[in-house]
Amino acid sequence: MSALLKLKNVTRRFGGLTAVNDVAFDVPEGAIYSVIGPNGAGKTTLFNLISALFPPNEGAIEFDGHQIHTAKTHQLVDFGIGRTFQNLAIFSHATVVQNLLVGLHHTLKANPLSAALFWGSARREEIAARKRVEDIIDFLEIEHLRDMPVGLLSYGLQKRVELGRALATGPKMLLLDEMVSGMNSEETEDIARFILDIREELGVTVVMVEHDMGIVMDISDRIAVLNHGALIAEGTPAEISSNEDVVQAYLGKN
Repeated sequence: MSALLKLKNVTRRFGGLTAVNDVAFDVPEGAIYSVIGPNGAGKTTLFNLISALFPPNEGAIEFDGHQIHTAKTHQLVDFGIGRTFQNLAIFSHATVVQNLLVGLHHTLKANPLSAALFWGSARREEIAARKRVEDIIDFLEIEHLRDMPVGLLSYGLQKRVELGRALATGPKMLLLDEMVSGMNSEETEDIARFILDIREELGVTVVMVEHDMGIVMDISDRIAVLNHGALIAEGTPAEISSNEDVVQAYLGKN
């Protein structure tokens, strides 16, 4: 299986603090790949590097043939990268449909005149966008909520809407940052099922930063473990769960 995402000896420093230190791994196309580690291990910084929020001091990041460590953040959606955030980033007063339509904004290419008149290419784009949104609503089983303001939904359903908006961008790869943080067990099981379906039915590669070891071990194909900014282990769930360095990083040395 070919690698869709490649991290090549990536380092990021903030002043005298090295948040990510010489990290290298490949994410196979079609995989569910998790990045784990104790608090302060550098996971979010690594995600922000992949999202081109800031560049690495050293190393390179390649996605589907694009050197994304030198790209602008807004270019990533055109390359095929979608992302959710640890803290909700939704439009709480807008409806579910309106939030999902935001994810399709980059696909709308009609000129201002046809958009103002809602004619020609603008009309065709709008119809296609709304069809795409309805498909995502069906996929995430939120048909009954489509016209509700997102701010009135439960936390778990708000996260599901955010996932839908990321899917609306048409990604080849999804970055999920603490997707199930704050969810109850039923909501977590729902999200795990959707992530598996995203990979199996939509063919999207998934990269997760996650603290919930249950979902990580249950659905991941491979796992990378960070500690103090460095990669201390990488492998299958079975290999990671039996790795002594990982056990010590999480539990401390006896």
